Amino acid sequence: MKRLIFLCSIAIIFLFATQNVSAQVLEGPAAQEPFVRETSANLEPVPYPSLREADVFWGKTIWRTIDLREKANHPLYYPTYPMNGRVNLITLLMDGLKENMIRAFDSDQLSAQKNFQEIMSTLSSSDSVTLYREYPPYDPFDTVLVKDFDPSDVLMFRLKEFWFFDKQRSVLECRIMAMCPVTVEYDDQGEFKGFKPLFWVSFPEVRFLFAKSEVFNRQSDVERRTFDDMFFKRMFSSYIYKESNVYDRYINEYAIALDALLEADRIKEEIFIKEHDLWEY
Repeated sequence: MKRLIFLCSIAIIFLFATQNVSAQVLEGPAAQEPFVRETSANLEPVPYPSLREADVFWGKTIWRTIDLREKANHPLYYPTYPMNGRVNLITLLMDGLKENMIRAFDSDQLSAQKNFQEIMSTLSSSDSVTLYREYPPYDPFDTVLVKDFDPSDVLMFRLKEFWFFDKQRSVLECRIMAMCPVTVEYDDQGEFKGFKPLFWVSFPEVRFLFAKSEVFNRQSDVERRTFDDMFFKRMFSSYIYKESNVYDRYINEYAIALDALLEADRIKEEIFIKEHDLWEY
């Protein structure tokens, strides 16, 4: 009799324990990965090495364009709308401006500021059109169609960089000073009209925002990569459209088509040779 009571007690305890374990498993979120990902909200950008004016042996300001239509730059363009906790570069900037986390300026000199409402008013457009009613007598009526800002319209980014040789550390280094999103404008016939810069932001100011947002990594789903990593490690494709010069002119003002590309390559090669000539082999 005692043995029967003991076995019944063990069975009851095992039954309750199994029910508790099952309840705990079902209450929690379904496991999607074999490990727990750490949040990127606490990440900070890698600080720049200290730099004195006396340490800058040589320097040059360069302006370049990042075309988001190139395959190497797709991690900066996609997703065009928030997806799986990821956003693209322009959406991250617009959210930062809306929350007053960063500032916007009207030029690469970063002098006059622009507020978020002013920027949104220039990004949205309205047009008056004539439509016809869907029911008799099908008479026409005028209405206004409003087109809101579409993040996928931003196809380019412009960067202002400062290349310099630090004689204290004996390295040629580049620091991005400012960034500007650019849209492509078309006329009513769909013909190319030109490029429209939207606003400029200070890159050292937005690095803290970039370091907290991850981008897609083609090589591995495990390796963490942020927007700050993309720019700090120069993991993007671009071309030069201007260098500091006495006339303050763009390359396309004195060279066109293939000549403009060759001129951009000449400027890039000149920077490489400048560093190479400082050493003896």
